[in-house]
Amino acid sequence: MVLLTLLSIVQALALELLWGHVVSEPTLYVPSWEAALGWVQAFTTFVGILLIWVIYASTAMRFRWVPATADSLYPFLVGVAQFALVELLGPDTLGGWFLVMAVIYAAMTWISQRTLKAARMDEDNHEFFRHVRPATLRDFRGAALIVLMMVVVGILLLATGHAGWLAMAATLMVTTGLLYQLYLSDRYWRRSLLAPSPDPTSP
Repeated sequence: MVLLTLLSIVQALALELLWGHVVSEPTLYVPSWEAALGWVQAFTTFVGILLIWVIYASTAMRFRWVPATADSLYPFLVGVAQFALVELLGPDTLGGWFLVMAVIYAAMTWISQRTLKAARMDEDNHEFFRHVRPATLRDFRGAALIVLMMVVVGILLLATGHAGWLAMAATLMVTTGLLYQLYLSDRYWRRSLLAPSPDPTSP
């Protein structure tokens, strides 16, 4: 609950910065390709902030674990990255935005896995984890591919300054990936609330 309190403060600040950008950026309200890209980018940032909250909240409400000292630092570190993400909104800084988004995505994947690994060691969570095998590197191939894509696109945009179809297509792909992660988080949450089957081989 302490971690959720810390995170809620950070998330509120990030949303305030995002809202400030949306209401004060004049290019968003002039019909143009730049405005369309700006709105998609702002929406993707909002979904990213929402996903961070969902991952933290669902884990904290469902499982028990003994947090390490570093656990109290992660919300602030992720928060700094979110602030940078909002500050980099706009076509001129789109390359940097992709790189920061890649860092956040990779960090949240690592933090989530680290937390679940700690929760697996707590006896209170035994009924759930005894039917769920530990994650392997193979399970993170999708996340690694998404991070790699964002890094490559970010470097290309920084090198070329191009903010046309490539930027829009890549941003929409990131949006789709984040929305899919929200879907997976919801499915995982529903699964975690179901009573475990006594037979590990049963569906």
